[in-house]
Amino acid sequence: MASRSLRYSVAMCGRFTHFLTWREIVALYRITEPSAENAPNLQPRYNMAPTQEAPVVRHNPETGGRSLDLLRWGLIPHWAKDAMIGNKLINARAEGIDTKPSFRSAFAKRRCLIPTSGFYEWKREGTKKQPYAIALKGGEPMSFAGLWENWKTPEGEWLRTFTIITTEANEFLAPIHNRMPVILHPTAHTLWLGETPAKPETLKELLKPYPADQVEAWPVSTRVNNVRNEQADLWDRLEPRNSA
Repeated sequence: MASRSLRYSVAMCGRFTHFLTWREIVALYRITEPSAENAPNLQPRYNMAPTQEAPVVRHNPETGGRSLDLLRWGLIPHWAKDAMIGNKLINARAEGIDTKPSFRSAFAKRRCLIPTSGFYEWKREGTKKQPYAIALKGGEPMSFAGLWENWKTPEGEWLRTFTIITTEANEFLAPIHNRMPVILHPTAHTLWLGETPAKPETLKELLKPYPADQVEAWPVSTRVNNVRNEQADLWDRLEPRNSA
């Protein structure tokens, strides 16, 4: 899903949603930066796509607090010569993440959380692909495990980007797609953000499928295929057609 086009085939994880307000994020993630006066203007997003900016939670080692900033989706490694590589790095496979050149530095030093209300995945049905919305059964927010990077543009400006880590799908989601984003339980946030020292092996143990009995999925309109569509009803369950 590396293209900027308005219609394209999407990779896992290629689209997600975000309905959380600033106040909700502050409470859920104990955000200390920025202050409420300087908080980003978070609008509900029902079709977040690569190359767009999304809210990302990071640990600030200098202050010891947690920050929420808008970063561009599609990680650009610090050594990259061209920003276009970010279009291919919207996801990072958990397998071998500590050794892959594009991700190993960020895995060691720049881990983050991506707050989300849920995501979309496409299931092949015959010659077509049916989009599904996927969320936690209780309706609570998800926290994707992510990595972030700083990249200097040819003009000398710093661009901050992120990627979403994926793993094997659990048994519930496997019939839809063989991969899923890594969803971290709140008890793992401190470890993942680096607020508590951890060995790479311990961190990699967090990158596993979320329990199958805690997620749900439902078919949605194919209008989600087009990134221009951002209406709230994209998240609505697709009602079966009347055969009469």
